[in-house]
Amino acid sequence: MIDREFKDIVFGQFAKIAHAFSSPKRLEIIDILAQGERDVESLARQVDMTIANTSRHLQILKSVRFVDSRREGVKIYYRLADDEVLRGYKQLQSIAENRSIEIREIVSRFFEEKDDIEGLSIEELWRRIKEMNIVLIDVRPPEEYEKGHIRGAVSIPLSQLQEKLNEIPKDREVVAYCRGKYCVLSAKAMKVLRDAGYRTRRLQEGYPEWKEAGLPVEEL
Repeated sequence: MIDREFKDIVFGQFAKIAHAFSSPKRLEIIDILAQGERDVESLARQVDMTIANTSRHLQILKSVRFVDSRREGVKIYYRLADDEVLRGYKQLQSIAENRSIEIREIVSRFFEEKDDIEGLSIEELWRRIKEMNIVLIDVRPPEEYEKGHIRGAVSIPLSQLQEKLNEIPKDREVVAYCRGKYCVLSAKAMKVLRDAGYRTRRLQEGYPEWKEAGLPVEEL
C-alpha cells in the first residue's frame, strides 16, 4: 500500500464518522438515545419524522457503530453503542459552544426568556437532595424515566404536568430536569409551575450528565 492510498483510506474513514454527526436529526436521535433505549416508532415521534426517515438515519448511525439494535417481536429497539459515542457527542457540543457565537446567543436568549433565575448545577442539586428540602420532578416522557432517572425523582411528564399539579406539595421548592442543557422540557415545566404559584428551578444539565458524574441513579 502506497502512502497516498493509506492516507486516503484513513482520512476517508474519519470523514465517514464526521458525516454521521453532520445531520441535525441524527444528533437529536443521539441526544434522545442518551436517555436510554427506544423503539423506532417512539423515536420518530420525538424527532418529528416519518418512521422511514428515522430508520434511514438510524442505519447511517449503525453503519459507523454509533448505535446497536435488537428486535423484540415486530419492534426494533436502538441504543447508543457505548459511552464513547456520548462523549463524542458532548465534545462536539463543547467545540460548537466555544466556536459559535450564534449558539451562545440563541441559547442565552431562549432560556432567559423562559427563566430569569439561573439554573441549578449538578453539584448544587446534589447538595439540595441530601438536605431533603426540594421536590425533584423528571419531566421527560415516561419511557425515558423508566430506563433511568435521578434517584428520588418523581416522574411527571410535561404533557401531564398541568393535570397533576395537585400532587406536588407547595411547601418546598420544585426542581425540574430533563435530557440535558439543550432540552426545553424543564424550561416549559417551570412556566407551568410558576403560573400555578410554585417556587421552582431547573437543572442546567440533564440525566446523562448526572449519571456521568457518578451520582445516584435508578435504572431498570
